[in-house]
Amino acid sequence: MLKPIKLKKLVIQNPVILAPMAGVSDLPFRNLVSSFGNNDFKVSLTVSEMVPSASQVILHERKNITNKVKRLYERNNSTQLTSIQIFGNNPVLMAQSAKINEDLGADIIDINMGCPVNKIVKNGAGSDLLKNLPLANQIIKEVVKAVKVPVSVKIRTGWDANNKIAPTFAKMIEESGASMITIHGRTRSQLYSGTIDFETIRKTKEAVSIPVIGNGDITTVTSAKEMIEKTGVDGIMIGRGSYGAPWFLSQVIEYLKTGHEQISPSIEEKKKVMIHHIKTMLEYYGEKTGMLNARKHIAWYSKGIRNSNEFRNLINNSSDINEIFSLIDKLFK
Repeated sequence: MLKPIKLKKLVIQNPVILAPMAGVSDLPFRNLVSSFGNNDFKVSLTVSEMVPSASQVILHERKNITNKVKRLYERNNSTQLTSIQIFGNNPVLMAQSAKINEDLGADIIDINMGCPVNKIVKNGAGSDLLKNLPLANQIIKEVVKAVKVPVSVKIRTGWDANNKIAPTFAKMIEESGASMITIHGRTRSQLYSGTIDFETIRKTKEAVSIPVIGNGDITTVTSAKEMIEKTGVDGIMIGRGSYGAPWFLSQVIEYLKTGHEQISPSIEEKKKVMIHHIKTMLEYYGEKTGMLNARKHIAWYSKGIRNSNEFRNLINNSSDINEIFSLIDKLFK
């Protein structure tokens, strides 16, 4: 059910991909996700947080690319591929940003044409481009022309229920030279509500010959299998299903390849992973910013544990690292 995907000279051995998520898919989390599983079940590709193309080009011209930006391209082992996702609505700046990312080490350039967030859409980027296919097409062509690495495009089924243009758009994406498409099975108007539209994903897959990745509501190994069976996609992308469960993608890979469903980690195992995650974030960001960013992850790890609501309130109101680790010890016992 799960087969390698070839993109130019690259091979995505296990196409169960970590989604680009703002404030989540940072280096510590991507490295953690790709550390699980033996060689047969490891995650092969993770995607960075969105990079604003215009800002990146300006910083590059000023020779002011920060260490944090540079570290987007680091990886924890030689088998993990890194895709850098860029967004914007200016074909020239998008192409320049793509080239900068390629030079910094990106294995794949991903173009975001599906983000539904207002602050992205109101600036004519993300899923707003689903309403302007000529401009979207021009952006893809310019980016493909600018780089030698594969280019992928992330989209939604359409802007709203009356404009599900994904199959038509997918053909344009392929004709423009992109190597892969990821489709989230909702319209922009749905945001993250409602159910996944398997039919439109299936029609999108059938419309093109390049690989198509299915995305949306994959939170169990069986929902991952359902996505593939109902749509015929070549792989899947997992976002919110990884919250508090960085081992989940490896579990999905094993299930799709062997049918074996791993037992969920024990509370003690979750605690061990969480502590390691927190410590890498503190090292990466520094103590103050690291702990602020870690709070949401701590909340996700604690879900389902008795008294976790009170625990989360205490965590969110504490800035003392030692106190936070003490609270963790009390809950995860």
